[in-house]
Amino acid sequence: MLYIKPPIHPGEILREEYLAPLGLKPYTLAKKLHVPRTRIERLVAERTPVTSDTALRLAKFFDTTPQFWMNMQAAYDLAIEAESKKEELAQINNYAEARLVA
Repeated sequence: MLYIKPPIHPGEILREEYLAPLGLKPYTLAKKLHVPRTRIERLVAERTPVTSDTALRLAKFFDTTPQFWMNMQAAYDLAIEAESKKEELAQINNYAEARLVA
């Protein structure tokens, strides 16, 4: 499986690919999305995940899809979890290998 090292948080994408080029501040985006400013501030600071509610709002505002934002979050979460469980996962044989051992 391919993982980007280090994994990229969706908040970084939001900050660097959307807010910065458009000259938007997190507070301004939060107002336009009708969410608390802290939600966007924490997201762009990479301290909180994209929720389904936030994904729907970001998709509407930036003319993307909710799946775009949720897939980024899922990919980030999987990469972080895979790294933290690397040794444990290495001990698991896949189905074909397990059949040969049995």
